[in-house]
Amino acid sequence: MLHHTPLLIGIAGGTGSGKTSVTSAIAAEFGVDSLLVVQHDSYYRDIGEYGGAPPSEVNFDHPRALETSLLIEHLSRLKAGRAVDQPVYDFSTHRRSARTVRLEPRDVLIVDGILVLAEKELRDLLDIKIFVDTDADERFIRRLRRDINERGRTLESVIGQYLSTVKPMHLEFVEPSKRWADVIIPGGAENTVAVGMVVTMIRGRIQK
Repeated sequence: MLHHTPLLIGIAGGTGSGKTSVTSAIAAEFGVDSLLVVQHDSYYRDIGEYGGAPPSEVNFDHPRALETSLLIEHLSRLKAGRAVDQPVYDFSTHRRSARTVRLEPRDVLIVDGILVLAEKELRDLLDIKIFVDTDADERFIRRLRRDINERGRTLESVIGQYLSTVKPMHLEFVEPSKRWADVIIPGGAENTVAVGMVVTMIRGRIQK
């Protein structure tokens, strides 16, 4: 157990905005012994919870698609210095694995996800709230490449999902959550000045 309360940072932004790249850039400054990354995406609900509905009929971009209550419970335990067992989600099958991943508390905790700032109970746990703001066209292209290359999706399915749920949910939930951010990073990890400022801020909080 840690002998102090970890610093909890939330990094949000639209799909393909560069959240993971920003998270990786920050994590590289501290190392695995000092910093832990928790992905909100790991807490997607199993497709079996939708009563047999096919993936094409499920809105994976609505807050209800994520078991945020479990994430909040896990983050609370980590902040209290206790380990948790994080679920493992398979994006190709839309199912949770039977196995879990053991997460141990660290000095700095980062939770990364499109809806991290959209839920008040989750926001209230955060010490620093960051929003990565990237042009919509660039975000779509990044998502298209990722879903085809890493998640086994077809071009048609990615475009259909983007138009039917991703874009509308971004406008309803993700974009409005930007107003809760303490720091907005335009352009993602390529904005090295902004990332550097965040790293300096984190170091200052840790020293205090």
